[in-house]
Amino acid sequence: MRSGGKILIGLVSGAAAGVVAGLLFAPKKGKDTRKAIADTSDNYYKGAKGRVTDFSDSVGHKIDALKAKTKASFSNSKTEEKINEAKAEIHEMKAS
Repeated sequence: MRSGGKILIGLVSGAAAGVVAGLLFAPKKGKDTRKAIADTSDNYYKGAKGRVTDFSDSVGHKIDALKAKTKASFSNSKTEEKINEAKAEIHEMKAS
Protein backbone atom coordinates (compact mmCIF):
# COMPACT_ATOMS: atom_id res chain seq x y z
CA MET A 1 0.00 0.00 0.00
CA ARG A 2 1.31 3.46 -0.80
CA SER A 3 2.20 5.90 1.92
CA GLY A 4 -0.63 8.22 0.77
CA GLY A 5 -3.15 5.44 1.37
CA LYS A 6 -1.67 4.73 4.79
CA ILE A 7 -1.90 8.39 5.71
CA LEU A 8 -5.55 8.53 4.60
CA ILE A 9 -6.40 5.41 6.60
CA GLY A 10 -4.61 6.90 9.62
CA LEU A 11 -6.53 10.16 9.32
CA VAL A 12 -9.90 8.43 8.97
CA SER A 13 -9.11 6.09 11.86
CA GLY A 14 -8.01 9.01 14.03
CA ALA A 15 -11.16 10.97 13.19
CA ALA A 16 -13.37 7.96 14.01
CA ALA A 17 -11.55 7.45 17.32
CA GLY A 18 -12.00 11.13 18.11
CA VAL A 19 -15.73 10.95 17.43
CA VAL A 20 -16.10 7.86 19.61
CA ALA A 21 -14.09 9.44 22.44
CA GLY A 22 -16.14 12.63 22.14
CA LEU A 23 -19.38 10.71 22.40
CA LEU A 24 -18.21 8.64 25.33
CA PHE A 25 -16.91 11.58 27.34
CA ALA A 26 -19.65 14.05 26.42
CA PRO A 27 -21.57 15.71 29.25
CA LYS A 28 -24.86 14.14 28.10
CA LYS A 29 -26.35 11.14 29.83
CA GLY A 30 -25.55 7.78 28.28
CA LYS A 31 -29.22 7.22 27.56
CA ASP A 32 -29.43 10.46 25.56
CA THR A 33 -26.23 9.69 23.68
CA ARG A 34 -27.40 6.19 22.76
CA LYS A 35 -30.74 7.58 21.56
CA ALA A 36 -28.96 10.19 19.43
CA ILE A 37 -26.71 7.51 17.92
CA ALA A 38 -29.70 5.25 17.23
CA ASP A 39 -31.69 8.09 15.64
CA THR A 40 -28.78 9.18 13.45
CA SER A 41 -27.99 5.65 12.31
CA ASP A 42 -31.69 5.05 11.59
CA ASN A 43 -31.80 8.19 9.44
CA TYR A 44 -28.69 7.10 7.52
CA TYR A 45 -30.17 3.63 7.02
CA LYS A 46 -33.47 5.00 5.71
CA GLY A 47 -31.65 7.39 3.38
CA ALA A 48 -29.40 4.65 2.01
CA LYS A 49 -32.33 2.28 1.60
CA GLY A 50 -34.25 4.96 -0.32
CA ARG A 51 -31.31 5.60 -2.64
CA VAL A 52 -30.86 1.88 -3.30
CA THR A 53 -34.57 1.52 -4.06
CA ASP A 54 -34.48 4.52 -6.41
CA PHE A 55 -31.43 3.12 -8.18
CA SER A 56 -33.03 -0.30 -8.51
CA ASP A 57 -36.22 1.21 -9.94
CA SER A 58 -34.21 3.28 -12.39
CA VAL A 59 -32.26 0.25 -13.61
CA GLY A 60 -35.51 -1.72 -13.95
CA HIS A 61 -37.07 1.00 -16.08
CA LYS A 62 -33.97 1.21 -18.26
CA ILE A 63 -34.12 -2.55 -18.84
CA ASP A 64 -37.83 -2.33 -19.67
CA ALA A 65 -37.10 0.52 -22.10
CA LEU A 66 -34.42 -1.55 -23.80
CA LYS A 67 -36.81 -4.51 -24.09
CA ALA A 68 -39.50 -2.29 -25.62
CA LYS A 69 -37.01 -0.80 -28.10
CA THR A 70 -35.92 -4.29 -29.10
CA LYS A 71 -39.52 -5.39 -29.59
CA ALA A 72 -40.17 -2.25 -31.66
CA SER A 73 -37.26 -2.99 -33.96
CA PHE A 74 -38.41 -6.59 -34.51
CA SER A 75 -42.15 -5.89 -34.76
CA ASN A 76 -44.13 -6.99 -37.79
CA SER A 77 -46.51 -4.05 -37.99
CA LYS A 78 -46.17 -0.28 -37.73
CA THR A 79 -48.78 -0.18 -34.96
CA GLU A 80 -46.89 -2.67 -32.81
CA GLU A 81 -43.66 -0.77 -33.48
CA LYS A 82 -45.19 2.56 -32.39
CA ILE A 83 -46.69 0.99 -29.26
CA ASN A 84 -43.34 -0.45 -28.22
CA GLU A 85 -41.56 2.84 -28.97
CA ALA A 86 -44.07 4.65 -26.75
CA LYS A 87 -43.51 2.10 -23.98
CA ALA A 88 -39.76 2.63 -24.30
CA GLU A 89 -40.17 6.40 -23.98
CA ILE A 90 -42.36 6.02 -20.89
CA HIS A 91 -39.78 3.77 -19.21
CA GLU A 92 -36.97 6.18 -20.12
CA MET A 93 -38.90 9.06 -18.51
CA LYS A 94 -39.49 7.01 -15.36
CA ALA A 95 -35.81 6.05 -15.23
CA SER A 96 -34.69 9.67 -15.05
